[in-house]
Amino acid sequence: MTPITEVEGRRLALSNLDKVLYPATGFTKGEVLHYYATTAGVLLPQLRDRPVSFLRYPDGPDGQVFFTKNVPPGTPDWVTTAEVPRSEGPARMVLVQDLASLMWAANLVTEFHTPQWVIGEPNLADRLVFDLDPGAPATVVECCQVALWLRERLAADGIEAYAKTSGSKGLHLLAGVTPVPSERAVSYAKELAVEAEAALPRLVVHRMTRSLRPGKVFVDWSQNAARKTTATAYTLRVGPAPGVSAPVTWEEIEACRSVRQLTFLAPDMEGRLEEHGDLLAPLLDGDGDGDGNRAGSVP
Repeated sequence: MTPITEVEGRRLALSNLDKVLYPATGFTKGEVLHYYATTAGVLLPQLRDRPVSFLRYPDGPDGQVFFTKNVPPGTPDWVTTAEVPRSEGPARMVLVQDLASLMWAANLVTEFHTPQWVIGEPNLADRLVFDLDPGAPATVVECCQVALWLRERLAADGIEAYAKTSGSKGLHLLAGVTPVPSERAVSYAKELAVEAEAALPRLVVHRMTRSLRPGKVFVDWSQNAARKTTATAYTLRVGPAPGVSAPVTWEEIEACRSVRQLTFLAPDMEGRLEEHGDLLAPLLDGDGDGDGNRAGSVP
């Protein structure tokens, strides 16, 4: 029997609560839903007004894993959707604007991925993102060294960077910017990636070519493109254990000497939020939710 629960006046059917989705730790679907319910206060502001791409893994990492960009069949009529432009023609996507919609989406078992623009301005980036992806034997430790260089370089242009783990192997750097055409955001991010490779040639590669990446950190600048998405802060990631794309402090990045220091699982997040609050809250001031003083300008 599928349990029915009520969230903010909306009735939700929640299914398979005992199913293990993370085999290494036995973390169940019910625990996934509990995680999202308890982190909604910090996750929802990151999702707000950004069309969501779902990376679904309903049977865990060993089952089928697939992207869903269009509104899924059976989506309740109270879930907000919006038309977004695509090269092949307009499509409708989900906006996760409230707790009920978040819990409905979480019941699908998904990672949340969002673009660097908000609905209504699909070709204007209000955020910059750098995805720092280590090629073995490099790890997040090397990503931290690259992140510190990029932080200083961005600061030289008046742009303040914030960091989070990818929830997998690497790091993401985010910055709020005065809205700029996505093409300009891409070219600026690529310029910085090229500079990083020139400054740290033994550590950084800016090209996606796999053969160049062992032992180096790929600075992926391409996720600033309007059609691209990045794992949203606080989302769970598919894998053996319930890894979280967790915001981190620059002190933690400076101190990082092992992968374990920057690996955060769902059960870790309650304590981190109590200790640090929302480390990405300043980003929200830079993309329309506040006074805008935090947003830098892409030169």
